[in-house]
Amino acid sequence: MRFAGRTVGWSVGLVAVLCAVVTTSAGIGPVWIPPGVVGKVLLNAVVVPTGISVSGPAVDVTTAHVFSYAVSDLQTQIVMQVRLPRILLGAVVGFSLAAAGTIMQGIFRNPMADPSIIGVSSGAAVGAVGFIVAPVVIPFGLGLRGAAFVGALVAAFGVYLIATRNGRTPVATLLLAGVAIQTFLGAVVSFLLLHSGESIRRALYWLMGHLKGASWPEVTSSVVLVAIPFVVLLAYARDLNVMLLGEEDAQSLGIEVERTKRVLLALSAVITAAGVAVAGIVGFVGLIVPHVMRLLVGPDHRILLPTAALAGASFLVATDTLARSGSAEVPVGIVTAVLGAPFFLYLLRKREVHEL
Repeated sequence: MRFAGRTVGWSVGLVAVLCAVVTTSAGIGPVWIPPGVVGKVLLNAVVVPTGISVSGPAVDVTTAHVFSYAVSDLQTQIVMQVRLPRILLGAVVGFSLAAAGTIMQGIFRNPMADPSIIGVSSGAAVGAVGFIVAPVVIPFGLGLRGAAFVGALVAAFGVYLIATRNGRTPVATLLLAGVAIQTFLGAVVSFLLLHSGESIRRALYWLMGHLKGASWPEVTSSVVLVAIPFVVLLAYARDLNVMLLGEEDAQSLGIEVERTKRVLLALSAVITAAGVAVAGIVGFVGLIVPHVMRLLVGPDHRILLPTAALAGASFLVATDTLARSGSAEVPVGIVTAVLGAPFFLYLLRKREVHEL
């Protein structure tokens, strides 16, 4: 099929771009490491299973390294333990935000929609700032990222429930409910910051969006939380294409519109929450990347969704590299906002011209 060939072609190209960005980024820092050395470090980390032994209930898997290039221990530690977890976490966050932005723009049939439109970011902010300011009131030992994740999901599903009447969720009502909830939660965050005392610096830093302090367990958990919903989203790409014609036309063509919207909104909320919980508020990724990729590959979500997600991964890794390359590290959310705000204004201007 033609779209399958285009999807594979674009995806392979974007994976190659992502690999190049990751390799380059892993070499940039106070200690410069050439891309060739970074590549050797990454290849040295490749292992294959060589045998399995069973001793009672325990199962041991022995492995062996495929490559053994001569690289210093210091360079290996810098790449594998300091830089690579942060880079890969950035890739996962960019992937999730761009994928969710693509879905939101499809559901609302508006290129200016982004994942925060259903209150996910605001809910995460309340959860995270609430934990920072008063961790004793957050139950179940969730921790900062757990509180942000739960807050994001509660806000998103709250917006959905408010907008749903008699089993239907009009897009316009969903949008207005999202704006109202965002405003309310923004006021809650402001109140918490007002009473945050000495913890205000930590809270503000989280709200600015950052990837500092990333670890391998965070990378692993984020990959799982994003990958599984994303596979399901891909299965709904064709239905989303039909919904672009309008809900009534999609219904007449056999699409269960309300059920499809529920699934898409729920899964988009999950992958957005997974990204925001570990990185804070990183704006404009879900707005810029899907729009640019739509211009390049077209509106077919079977192609647009995977390519936008891959492009989002590269975009956030590149912007985070820029954020940490100066004499003083800048939160990546500031960099994406500086890049995204002018582009958003361009979209507004272009939209006004088309409506004249």
